[in-house]
Amino acid sequence: MKPAPFAFLRPSTLEEALAALAGEQGAKVLAGGQSLVPLLSMRLAAPSMLVDINAVPDLGHIDIDEAGVRIGALARHAEVLASAEAAETQPLLAMALSHVAHPTIRNRGTTVGSLVHADAAAEMPMVLRLLEGSVDVASVRGRRTIPAAELFAGPLESTLAHDEIAVEAFFPALAAGAGVAFEEIARRHGDYALVGVAALVQLDGDEITGARLGFVSVSDIPTVVDVTEAVNDRADPAAAALAELEPADDIHASAEYRAHLVKVLTTRVLAAAIDHARSRARKVTT
Repeated sequence: MKPAPFAFLRPSTLEEALAALAGEQGAKVLAGGQSLVPLLSMRLAAPSMLVDINAVPDLGHIDIDEAGVRIGALARHAEVLASAEAAETQPLLAMALSHVAHPTIRNRGTTVGSLVHADAAAEMPMVLRLLEGSVDVASVRGRRTIPAAELFAGPLESTLAHDEIAVEAFFPALAAGAGVAFEEIARRHGDYALVGVAALVQLDGDEITGARLGFVSVSDIPTVVDVTEAVNDRADPAAAALAELEPADDIHASAEYRAHLVKVLTTRVLAAAIDHARSRARKVTT
């Protein structure tokens, strides 16, 4: 199937791109296109105009400092994954990005584009929520920052206005005493996960002071559950998580099977995140 007809604009400045979006209610932004183009081809999206921002300068950056990692709108998944400094500052980025689709798609797809596509079956929206990151968006009205907890409005729906462009995402650095882990189950590596789970734990000596889990392909929006109390009470953290989740049936897996995968992966990733935190602590003391 071919896309429905649309106008096409390739602006050379961010201001030109923002003006085009403001002037055309049905316009959509094109960056990597790995999510949007298939929707166009299947006519699940029919914008009146595509605003291709690939010629806009200064949007392909990956900036890293002690606060965290800032990723520009045109930085490709593969570029972020290849950054050893980004992986050192926030290891969960590389852990999750290595599971994003296949190399060809990572070479073109953008991390920020994945975030605003707001697919609960994608890895990076969940990572942003788990790490309590944010996205900076721009419009002709100015620039604002959207915390991850306020970014996802529903299935494939973000809280960006139609005339806003996501220009940068911020992933906080991994704190001292913290550890992360990620694992997912897919029919083939690179396919959408049947279930994915990430863990972020915080240790104070041998005490676990924080334990949070992020879930892929379980709920309609990227979902994070705090299981600190369950861990410290020696209760079942997977049961605590499932009490706040609603695994659903689809053509890929039953709700029962998804719930089973949540239980299995939760145990694994929590243990791995705790080991990661302890390993980082040992490096500091030696």
